[in-house]
Amino acid sequence: MEIIRSEIFSRYRQIVFGMSTRNGGVSPGGLGLNLSFNVRDDKVNVIENRRRFFGALHIGLDELAFPIQTHSAAVKSIAMWGGYEDCDGLVTQELGVFIAISVADCVPIFLFDPVTRTAAGIHAGWRGTGGGIAANAVNRMKSEFGVTPSDIIAFIGPAAGRCCYEVGPEVSKIFEPEFATKMEDGKWKVDLKGANARGLVSAGVEPSNIEQHGGCTIHEKEKFHSHRRDGASSGRMMGVIGIIR
Repeated sequence: MEIIRSEIFSRYRQIVFGMSTRNGGVSPGGLGLNLSFNVRDDKVNVIENRRRFFGALHIGLDELAFPIQTHSAAVKSIAMWGGYEDCDGLVTQELGVFIAISVADCVPIFLFDPVTRTAAGIHAGWRGTGGGIAANAVNRMKSEFGVTPSDIIAFIGPAAGRCCYEVGPEVSKIFEPEFATKMEDGKWKVDLKGANARGLVSAGVEPSNIEQHGGCTIHEKEKFHSHRRDGASSGRMMGVIGIIR
């Protein structure tokens, strides 16, 4: 089983971080290492897949915190495990509370401030990106936990890339021109990862503190789940971050 790591997070022993791919699970067909109960997969398979992935990171299944993702720009601060409704991002300072983000094209973003020991996980689709969810998370870290944004380090995980992520003109208008490209056939392609990196920088994160994974979930079929590519037959990957002693 392959686990995507972060070079920038690996410098800090007080956090655990990892992100899954589609490979290494027990689910049939292309589902592979599907980690979501909300797709066409047997619950028993999903539990085993979660046991394998989170177990490899030494995280218990009862130590996870999930935003119940709704493609919003809302971020909540938390102190316990469990599911949190009406948000797409979570922030915590609690030891042993591991924030898990589910994706299959949307952008997974993870933040850590080593000074105040504050962590965040964010799910950014085009709506959340356009709504400024990355900056919202930084601002919540600042207002509630006293984080200085320039101290934050960030990892932007694999997601639908500018090479493949097509949107209509009504969606393209949400983004700054440098992140939306009109193609010869009249369609638009959007750079979600770049737009979220800009959102972090606008909130005070240093560009040198942002690591951006180059993988495109749509293009790299053998490695990543993609809802855009596979529709209802797509599984879900997860990224997770948490603070330890």
